[in-house]
Amino acid sequence: MKSNKIEMVVFDMAGTTIDEQNIVYKSLHKAINKFGIDVSLEMVLRIGAGKEKFQAINDILKHLNSTDKNKAESIFEYFKEILDEQYLSAKVSPIEGVEEIFQKLKNDGIKVVLNTGYSSQVANTLLDKLKWEKDVHYDALITASDVIIGRPSPEMIVKAMELFGITDASKVLKAGDSEIDIEEGKNAKCGITIGVLSGAQTRSQLEEAKPDYILDSLASLYSVLN
Repeated sequence: MKSNKIEMVVFDMAGTTIDEQNIVYKSLHKAINKFGIDVSLEMVLRIGAGKEKFQAINDILKHLNSTDKNKAESIFEYFKEILDEQYLSAKVSPIEGVEEIFQKLKNDGIKVVLNTGYSSQVANTLLDKLKWEKDVHYDALITASDVIIGRPSPEMIVKAMELFGITDASKVLKAGDSEIDIEEGKNAKCGITIGVLSGAQTRSQLEEAKPDYILDSLASLYSVLN
């Protein structure tokens, strides 16, 4: 571990701290296909993972040489509609060991922040299903709805630092399951960036972003903090 003591850990949500059966990306895949665009779920995960979802749609369409802004907006509206339906019956659960890690960090005086490319509405739906409460399980939630520029911009992490009066980014750890999470952490100049294999992307995909560590899951987070 780097010399500065970590004061705050910023965790991505889906695939990092929460197992939601990839509902968001499956819904995104379905929405894009619905509008006559042939794209695989693997490509949706590779290009869209971790991003604000309208940005993810735009990036996927751009990758496929489609720049139809109206189509992107139609896909996004349909995506939100089917996602709401899916979440009504969705089974979500914490990634194994995550709640214990949250408690250990809080006991050690380390701030626990959740951040996500999801909207505030989607993020809070997930938290409600898990019965995770602010100041009990986590200290702050920062979503794509709270910033102007989404990942890989460091804006969400900077906002979290300001919230807790942390001025030295080397005392912040960022963990996530996608390259975009790692890029966000590096852009914020976090002291440690961690990729986890419990979610959207593979080891080889995460290695492209050069995180400081890649862990099977957050259950082993303290192996890099001690």
